[in-house]
Amino acid sequence: MQIPGPMQIYRLDALWDNYIFLLYDPESQTAAAVDPAEPEPVLDQVRSLGARLTAILNTHHHGDHVGANQALMQRYPDLVVYGGAGDRDRIPGQQVYLSEGDTVTFGGHTAQVFFVPGHTRAHIAYYFPPVAAEPWGELFCGDTLFAGGCGRLFEGTPAQMVDSLSKLRALPDQTRVWCAHEYTLNNLKFARTVDGDNLALIERLAEVETARRHHQATIPAVLGIEKQTNPFLRWDHPALQATAHSRDPVQTFAAIRAMKDRF
Repeated sequence: MQIPGPMQIYRLDALWDNYIFLLYDPESQTAAAVDPAEPEPVLDQVRSLGARLTAILNTHHHGDHVGANQALMQRYPDLVVYGGAGDRDRIPGQQVYLSEGDTVTFGGHTAQVFFVPGHTRAHIAYYFPPVAAEPWGELFCGDTLFAGGCGRLFEGTPAQMVDSLSKLRALPDQTRVWCAHEYTLNNLKFARTVDGDNLALIERLAEVETARRHHQATIPAVLGIEKQTNPFLRWDHPALQATAHSRDPVQTFAAIRAMKDRF
C-alpha cells in the first residue's frame, strides 16, 4: 500500500481580505479548491502547477465562498462540488451533500466533516488528520473559527456556535487553521479588551502587528495557540467569565460575541 505524501496547500488572495485554499496532489496532478471566491486565482495556480481541478470544497453558501463555482465548473466540467446537506439549492453546482461524520478523500488524504452551524445554519468544516510522518492536521473551517475570533451569528444561535467551536477546540493542538479571511489583527485587538492580562495574547498581538506591517499573512494559524489566545474558545476561563459577568458557557460566549459586534 502506498503511503500518501504531505498534502501541498496553496493560500491564494481573493477579493479584499478573503483567502482561497488550493490542495494539490503532485502524484495525480490534481487539485481541489476550498471556498473559491474568484476564479482567476484558482485558474492561475492550477495552470502554474500543470494540474487539473477535480473538486470544490465549500464550507457554506455565502457569495465570497462560492462565487467562482460556476466559472470553475465551466472550465472543468467533471469536477465535483461538495457542501453541507443543509445548503441544498444555496451552493452553485453542488453535487455532494455532506453531514456530520461524512468523509471526503483527496490525494490519498481523507477529511472528516464537522457540522458547525452558527455563522450559517448549514456550515461545515473539513479536517484532514495527519498521516504517516506528517506533523500537522489541516482544518478548513470557513467562517466558523478565525485566527483570534469567530464568525458573526447570521443564521445560528450562541448555543449552536459554542457547540460548533467545541468540536473544533477538541482537535489536536498541532492543527493548522485555514480560515477564510485575514481578520487576525482586528480580532486580537478586540481580544485584548476582554482578556487583557493574557500574556500569550499580548505576545501574539505583538507578533501579528509586526507581520501585518510587513504585509505578511497570518493564516494558517495554529490551533494550540488559538486555545490560549482566542476569546471565542475560552468561554470557560475565569477571565472571560468575569468580563461577561456569567459562569454559563453560552451566556459568556454570547456576551463576548455581542461586544465584538460593537467593536
